[in-house]
Amino acid sequence: MVVKEKIGIVVSDKMIDTRIVAVSDRIIHKQYSKVVTRTKRYAVHDSEFNAKLGDKVRITQTVPISKTKTWAIASILRKSST
Repeated sequence: MVVKEKIGIVVSDKMIDTRIVAVSDRIIHKQYSKVVTRTKRYAVHDSEFNAKLGDKVRITQTVPISKTKTWAIASILRKSST
């Protein structure tokens, strides 16, 4: 099985062991041929509490950890300035 990876920004760090990561994808609209940005939010497991609000992170798909968590933080690419 190929491991799926995505890059996004942490938009919430208020839960224990969980971060919310927003991943933006740019696609071309089929009918209008315009570039559209779509954002999806993922519940991501972070047991070490390293990621903070505004960090750019790489997430990987894992076995289901809970009802909504099937992703885990692989690495922090850029720390937030705040």
